[in-house]
Amino acid sequence: MQKVIIIGASSGIGRELAKIFATEGYTVGVTARRLEKLQALADEIGTSVFFRKMDVKDTEGSIQSLNELVVEMGGADLVILCAGIGHLNPDLDWRLEEDTIETNVFGFTAMADTAMTFFLKQGTGHLVGISSISAVRGDSTGPAYSASKAFVSNYLEGLAKKAYKENPAIKVTDVQLGLVDTAMAKGEGLFWVAPVEKAAKQIFKAIRAEKSKVYVTKRWALIALLLKLMPRFLYNRI
Repeated sequence: MQKVIIIGASSGIGRELAKIFATEGYTVGVTARRLEKLQALADEIGTSVFFRKMDVKDTEGSIQSLNELVVEMGGADLVILCAGIGHLNPDLDWRLEEDTIETNVFGFTAMADTAMTFFLKQGTGHLVGISSISAVRGDSTGPAYSASKAFVSNYLEGLAKKAYKENPAIKVTDVQLGLVDTAMAKGEGLFWVAPVEKAAKQIFKAIRAEKSKVYVTKRWALIALLLKLMPRFLYNRI
């Protein structure tokens, strides 16, 4: 039986993925800041679920907790990094920017490093990171968020290259999300907002297919292409 650990599973994509993997027969481990949410998830799944309280902003504590969870579960075949935060911050409130960077950069990196180090020692494994379409270009209303997701995608690409050189049996997947109906979807005039269930199913399929990069939902691949090709003077007017 394969074993999956999902970092950030108290709500949204992480929670839905935990339910899918449990249904598919995986041994599931989940982490989040809110222990009561994890207990409720375990009760809903109705099968044996390993869970630990974790705030990825506490990098040292999170590294220890992830390593302990791996030992408790008897290993891990798949680690999915869902923990993240996003703020609309047009006024450049430093507290909001700092919160985003500590969570999406420092917290993400600590978990990605820990998982990859374990996989390299184990000789196999699959690391999945949840990034965003916002990684493609900088954003004026959430500059730290778009920059942090660019970091996530580039870091995952670096780890994928490392795995290719050192052990191709280790896989890395970069999931670039469009808009999904979670608390992270903020702002007015939102479009192409996907239900959480639909997005999670597409992510699950991409993981099973060992995709290196996937846009979720699929239509956001078109938006990503347009954003990449759009000249700066035009992008500034959007």
